[in-house]
Amino acid sequence: MSSSEPILIVIMTTFPDVDQANSIAKILVSEQLAACVQVMPSMTSTYSWKGELCHDTEHLVLIKTLQTNYEPLAARLRSLHPYETPEIIAIPAIAVDQDYLNWIISL
Repeated sequence: MSSSEPILIVIMTTFPDVDQANSIAKILVSEQLAACVQVMPSMTSTYSWKGELCHDTEHLVLIKTLQTNYEPLAARLRSLHPYETPEIIAIPAIAVDQDYLNWIISL
């Protein structure tokens, strides 16, 4: 993949509530910040927050978009997210089916 080709990224975040995750997924896709958003079933997260050990149920959300959309998507996600400091982690796809990438580019 050359540096001039569009780069697909997958952004990971979590939500405490599935309905809220689905609602925000619809916003991100309808505003064309994401091509696809997947909300996973509940999982358990263990983490440290403000000096306390936390153990909570959350929903993992995977957001597929182009790298060029990262900043506006992250800003929009922060504005909608219920957490004070949401997880927003972008992972570049090292290989993507060309038809799938073309679909994302066409949106």
